Amino acid sequence: MIENIGKVKLNLEYYNGRDLYSDGAIEDELLEIVSNYKEEDFDTVIRKRNSWPVLYHLSDIRQNIVTWYPFKEKSNVLEVGAGCGAITGALTEMAERVVALDLSKRRSTINARRNKEKSNLEILVGNFNHIQGGIQERFDYVTLIGVFEYAESYIDGDNPKEIFLEKVNGLLKEDGKILIAIENRFGLKYFAGCREDHLSLFGEGISGYGSAKGVKTLNRSEWIKLLDKCSFKDYKIYYPYPDYKFPTTIYSDSYMPKAGELTNNIRNFDGDRIMLFDETKAFDSIIEAGSFGEYSNSFFIEVSRKES
Repeated sequence: MIENIGKVKLNLEYYNGRDLYSDGAIEDELLEIVSNYKEEDFDTVIRKRNSWPVLYHLSDIRQNIVTWYPFKEKSNVLEVGAGCGAITGALTEMAERVVALDLSKRRSTINARRNKEKSNLEILVGNFNHIQGGIQERFDYVTLIGVFEYAESYIDGDNPKEIFLEKVNGLLKEDGKILIAIENRFGLKYFAGCREDHLSLFGEGISGYGSAKGVKTLNRSEWIKLLDKCSFKDYKIYYPYPDYKFPTTIYSDSYMPKAGELTNNIRNFDGDRIMLFDETKAFDSIIEAGSFGEYSNSFFIEVSRKES
């Protein structure tokens, strides 16, 4: 079943009639905003509403995580976990075709409404674990932005992270790439007193997540071990600053920050935090020691397709 919202195709072939993930009442507010305001008016709406969820879902700074990346011409992109479309619009500007996938029809409707003029966008509603086997199209890029940490929530099997990467690899063209954006569980902000982003607990990721189930991030060494274990040989790790959600600069192993550059360190917009030390000074010390990659708050990882 296809619903047309403006020029966007909302594909409900895999939708089971229930939204298994929801942010609650804020989704009603977001739907109202995207239905009644143009994209260029979102900054004004954000200031007036003074609401973290509105900022998080509608700020154009969110798009910085992909707008720097050199997508090749006439490419097609599969965006897994598109949510309310914070990144989708930017992808439609850089690719010839975008297929956005999300669990929730409500969130997908918000995405479709805000991007209703994008004729190169199709939105699939359903669980990736169920949809993946039915997708015949192969993609130049598959994006997992704020998604991979939930692997064990919706991927069946004893090794959900490995299985997830294998499933995504199978959706790539011969020279395709997986693009992953995710928090670093050893990000400096967590040592400095920020709560873990997903569980809102102090030190949860640093201490190994304890008995937490369903969501886990990795540090840099763990990522390298995981990719090597899965036989991905060609990958690059980048470092969005101050994080991947609201990045202003993308660093890499060949272009690291210099002392004095990292001054925008007040995170946890949506909750309280502890201020244990001056993060700017700590970053300066970490940079001098050559360890920025280990303590970057987030990663952007480009993984090239491997042979099956």
